[in-house]
Amino acid sequence: MAKVLLKGNQAIAEAAVRAGCRLYAGYPITPQNEIPEYLSSRMPEEGRIFIQSESEIAAINMIFGASAAGARCMTSSSSPGISLKQEGISYIAGAELPCVIVNIMRGGPGLGNIAGTQSDYFQSVKGGGHGDYRLIVLAPNSAQESYDLTIKAFNLADKYRNPVMVVADGYQGQMMEPVELKDAEIIETKKDWALTGADNRPQRIIKSLFLNPEDSLTKHNMHLQEKYARISEELCLFEEVMMDDADYFIVAYGTSSRVAKASLELLRSKGIKAGLIRPITLWPFPSEIISERASKARGILVVEMSAGQLVYDVENAVKGKSAVSFYGRPGGWLPTPKGIMEKIVEMIDNAA
Repeated sequence: MAKVLLKGNQAIAEAAVRAGCRLYAGYPITPQNEIPEYLSSRMPEEGRIFIQSESEIAAINMIFGASAAGARCMTSSSSPGISLKQEGISYIAGAELPCVIVNIMRGGPGLGNIAGTQSDYFQSVKGGGHGDYRLIVLAPNSAQESYDLTIKAFNLADKYRNPVMVVADGYQGQMMEPVELKDAEIIETKKDWALTGADNRPQRIIKSLFLNPEDSLTKHNMHLQEKYARISEELCLFEEVMMDDADYFIVAYGTSSRVAKASLELLRSKGIKAGLIRPITLWPFPSEIISERASKARGILVVEMSAGQLVYDVENAVKGKSAVSFYGRPGGWLPTPKGIMEKIVEMIDNAA
């Protein structure tokens, strides 16, 4: 199959169309604007609905309504816009509605800048809104994977009746790469909960409001926690590179993982056996494999385009089995293969 040169944002948008997205609602913000721009023409071509909403808050509530009616739907934004959607995301998670939310991360806090960062990790994997809820979070590291994982996101959302977030940084969104537009594997899920209009069937109610604490809200929350536990058991995606004999390994995702992978040859040329574990699902997090590898490692380096957020989940997985160091900067900084190599050499020198 021929490949097409696309930006990461465009790959996500085309994947949404091919995955059967019936409605997209969003509001412009850099560096994700190619997603709504692309879909503004592609969705009408397919007889589907594209809405440029009046705000990010309006967009996420349109997604609530479309999903409640049984439609595959998606919204996208960049960091400050995702912050505005948090209340609606909490409602959607509480109502157990499937949808796809894309965050092309930019610098913060506040308005920050439009350069790519990874500083929305906590917001994505810990639940940026209120309440005890979880998003499934997928982190591609290329335009091809942005395409593939967006399709997967729609299927996972329907399978688990849960919002799925695709996170990438602004560099990934803007970078152009060849993408093979594979046929989407659409996994049909019976939506016998959707609001399709009552017609000789039992009443259906979709809500996240449960006013009785003991009999209703606690019971609902326990049901959600059981679902999240099942997702954690069934879903965990990661990549290992040169890990068979690694004395030191790097944990990184997205753009950082691509730079980290490039650093491995430099490290091995110096006789340092280094490897890489790349989480693809940020939640559920690949704690087991990191823990297993940590028991045999001399040191672990977390590389992240932030002041350090992923590092907390790595430390929690490692549980003191190996020393964990951090290499990162906030605000649009990019790691380099040389910088990663120097940091690991420093780790070795400090341990001597």
